[in-house]
Amino acid sequence: MTGIAVLGTGRIGRMHAENIAAHPRARLAGVYDIHAPAAAEVAAQLGVPQFDSVEAALASAEVDAVLIASSTATHADLIEQSVAAGKAILCEKPIDLSLDRVNACATKIAGTSLPIMLGFVRRFDSGHAGVRHAIESGRIGELHQVTITSRDPGMAPDAYIEASGGIFRDMTIHDFDMARFILGEEVTEVSATGSRLVDPALMQRCDDYDTVTVVLKTESGKQAIITNSRRAVYGYDQRVEAFGSAGMAISENRTLDQVRLYGAEFTDRAAPLKNFFIDRYADAFAAEIGAFVDAIEQGKPVPVGFEDGRQALLLAEAAILSAAEGRTVAIREIG
Repeated sequence: MTGIAVLGTGRIGRMHAENIAAHPRARLAGVYDIHAPAAAEVAAQLGVPQFDSVEAALASAEVDAVLIASSTATHADLIEQSVAAGKAILCEKPIDLSLDRVNACATKIAGTSLPIMLGFVRRFDSGHAGVRHAIESGRIGELHQVTITSRDPGMAPDAYIEASGGIFRDMTIHDFDMARFILGEEVTEVSATGSRLVDPALMQRCDDYDTVTVVLKTESGKQAIITNSRRAVYGYDQRVEAFGSAGMAISENRTLDQVRLYGAEFTDRAAPLKNFFIDRYADAFAAEIGAFVDAIEQGKPVPVGFEDGRQALLLAEAAILSAAEGRTVAIREIG
């Protein structure tokens, strides 16, 4: 069994630790967090060791791999340390908020044969993956357009928003990766616009947006349209649509149950949408761990790697420039 240590035991780190502990081919080898009480709570809950440092985790013979779920500012450093220690890596997105730092990290770890996987979990959602399969199997003909809707149920805390790196790097980055995943081609042009409609005062203070639309274009002319909002009063809105010459494929939202009611005064009444990303993508998070274990144990390529993380950040940087200057930005301008 593959021994995996979790570095960072906040909300998402705790979830990952539970998923590793529950996986039939993985073993939770221990946890670490700079805030020791948080790690102690998870270690006690799951009956695993608590490491007193990153170095101790990486030095342990019980640790074959690490899952990095600490703050974004630590990701690149931990990737470099983990590669030096010979540990496989699953790192939450983004690699870093700075493209220069990501490029420096890429240079430092170049040539490693270790599995390095990025936590773009939406690729593992059965519905989203099904849309890609419909394209690959030719069921919708030649792909023309992709439409991605991603809206959070409510604003995150102010402190989080202020430190997030902005909506394009923090939120839309998932959709940039999904666009690349569904399009099957690299994006060459980005056009983005942003507004401050949900919390104008906070967005003005952060020099950020809470409502954005992005249009991506590939060299062959395929398009992807992304719409984001920091607040959807009806729940966590997550949809993907692919339109082609012979049809369309759609991955819909998930509701609390699958019952739909019809009556004399209403039709198609459904339960509310799932309201939290961990609930919405629970199956995908579990599948992500399985894919990581497969890469370690069977030598399979990671489904989403370091370069995918770098490419998503490139698109985020292009969107930031496009929104600021009010023009279409060619990816070659970013690097």
